[in-house]
Amino acid sequence: MTLLELTVVIAALLALVTVTMFGARGWRRASDRAACVINMRNVQASVRAYQNMYGYSDGTIPYADHGTQSIVDHLYSKGYIQEPLYEMVKGVRTCPGGGEYLIKHEEVFPPSNELYLTCSFEATQRHEMPADWNW
Repeated sequence: MTLLELTVVIAALLALVTVTMFGARGWRRASDRAACVINMRNVQASVRAYQNMYGYSDGTIPYADHGTQSIVDHLYSKGYIQEPLYEMVKGVRTCPGGGEYLIKHEEVFPPSNELYLTCSFEATQRHEMPADWNW
């Protein structure tokens, strides 16, 4: 092989590696976004299930249980959500993409057209629940 051929082969390999790295980065962002949306969906479904199971109306506050009226604390203590998700919602851990979960009113059941939980990356990295999901 000549030096020119070897240089062309190395340049082609570097180009392929570069394209692969950009693809992997995009794949990682998309998977983090999907995991974040799934976490928010699970919390939202748990909030609605808890609300329906115990007969709470929209805009009401749950009764004190274990010394707290926090809906997330109730969900965790009654087994509606697991510890990793509970820690993410409470701010101990970040969402899979590195954002923080935000709760407008921790102790109030939201109206049926509003989410209980959002992500701080909602606007910048599209960590948002699809608009056609009717909660």
